[in-house]
Amino acid sequence: MDQSSDLALAHECAGAIRDGFFDYNSDFREITRRARGRFERRDWINGRKDAVERIELYDHWVNRLVDWLNDRLDDRCHDRALWLQIKSDFSSLIEDYLDQEFTKTYFSSITRRMFHTVGVDADLEFVDLEDRPIEHISQSPPLDVFPIGDPPSDGVRDLLQHFAFGIGWENLEYSVRFLVGQLRVHWRSLGGLEALGRIECLQTVFYQNTRAYVVGRAVGKDGRNEPLVIALMSTAEGVAVDAVLTSRSDVSILFGFTRSYIHADLETVADVVVLLRSILPGKPIAEIFTVLGRAKQGKTERYRSFARHLTHSSDKFITAPGDKGMVMAVFTLPSYDIVFKIIRDRFAYPKTVVRRDVLDKYQLVFKRDRAGRLVDAQEFRLLKFKTVRFEKSLLEELLAETSDTVRIEGDNLVIEHLYIERRLTPLNLYLRDAPPEDARMAVIDYGQAIRDLALTNIFPGDLLLKNFGVTRNGRVIFYDYDELCLVTDCNFRDLPKASTLEEEMEAEAWFYVGDDDVFPEQFISFLGLEPDHMEVLLESHGDLLTADFWRQMKKRHKADEVLEVLPYRRSLMAPPPPGSRRRLEGHD
Repeated sequence: MDQSSDLALAHECAGAIRDGFFDYNSDFREITRRARGRFERRDWINGRKDAVERIELYDHWVNRLVDWLNDRLDDRCHDRALWLQIKSDFSSLIEDYLDQEFTKTYFSSITRRMFHTVGVDADLEFVDLEDRPIEHISQSPPLDVFPIGDPPSDGVRDLLQHFAFGIGWENLEYSVRFLVGQLRVHWRSLGGLEALGRIECLQTVFYQNTRAYVVGRAVGKDGRNEPLVIALMSTAEGVAVDAVLTSRSDVSILFGFTRSYIHADLETVADVVVLLRSILPGKPIAEIFTVLGRAKQGKTERYRSFARHLTHSSDKFITAPGDKGMVMAVFTLPSYDIVFKIIRDRFAYPKTVVRRDVLDKYQLVFKRDRAGRLVDAQEFRLLKFKTVRFEKSLLEELLAETSDTVRIEGDNLVIEHLYIERRLTPLNLYLRDAPPEDARMAVIDYGQAIRDLALTNIFPGDLLLKNFGVTRNGRVIFYDYDELCLVTDCNFRDLPKASTLEEEMEAEAWFYVGDDDVFPEQFISFLGLEPDHMEVLLESHGDLLTADFWRQMKKRHKADEVLEVLPYRRSLMAPPPPGSRRRLEGHD
């Protein structure tokens, strides 16, 4: 083929990849736009289906383009010179696009699948580790501005009425008074409400599960910025303000790595990430991209951040602190707050799951409401690290116990498949070292974590303390998924009473136990809590150790009852207005 034909072919392929991304993005936004109607009609069941459909969309479009390229290029599908030209043309086609990092990630996903790339191929991928894409963004996303004068209720009323919904407001003046009251409380230490000059809100409403969120910032007359997120609920009588988040810590939870992806129909995303980062300066941009539903870009940014750190650090990978896992080999780099998890070749007794089961459990978590209690695990393939960066004992363990997944090539350790998660302190280690009051609060939150998971139809399976971790803010998170299952798939039974002394003394169960049978009364015997901690758990969450609690939970899920764990505390919520038939839900 002559040079002009090659150039034409490269340009055609570059255009097809660009158009493929835009088609994917168009479908992504179309699904996202359904969120408003789901919210107004309180159609939560189909809202969950939308969330799964949107998650699956990326691979659908990448695979579609890969199939097209294989057909179009035929025996030249691995022609590197041609692909260098395709990449160059692609760069030219997207240079004026604000979210060009998304399209670059899409391009790299395609080349990795075409070439089965091990590690990173800098010639065929966009992998500039020193690139920090949001630092190039100078424009602000579209904002609506609402001056706050005297009385402040006028500006607040204008704001709420601006975000009109087809079902109207349940009690607009009640919501106005509540929002003004919450602003007054927050600004009391900042000079009073008279120091507040305006509220700036993103024009796009954010949706997550059963709530809608107006996201923005309160700007003082002196230029001071304070985060402001207004949570809205849909009731039978109309929309109502449900909560007001004014602290960075509370807003950070909404955009956290244990939360479900947000549905927000954004024309461009990078500029919104810049704004969110301005009110949440400590939040990694990888997490912001991910919670906005751009999971692949979140992976790209996490990889960039870690690879930069690896280049500028010298410590070695070590086995992660905590008890050795039967299913996963877990390691970490002490100077960076993530862990790497590789599925072992064989699982020790009494584990009965197989590799496919573990993969399916992680996919289940990926596509469900994580309720603030399940860590977001990102899946990576064909990564490559220098073997000298591994502590000797760890390297020996990986080569001996995960040999189906890892191998040495020259000076590198190639890992076929692994998961990356935020590093947490294992709960058993935390309780051993924490001050008494902190340990007490962690035990209470451990019980609440199990309860929250049950509300979202998740039974952890293995409730041992070592399978839960504690965040920097003291929140308890579950991270061991190999025995996780749906509450509705379990058969929760009361423990039969022994009729004879011989039966009671039997080492094994003297009664029939089915594969799906669970006996909550037995939890108490293997949790591993110290007596004083067990007393705290029984006092605060004793019903979790009864079969009736779990049977009732299963019954409610079977009836398609929507049981949501909200990303904010009850103390931040508005009481129902006088005469309302709804009740206050949530917890502190």
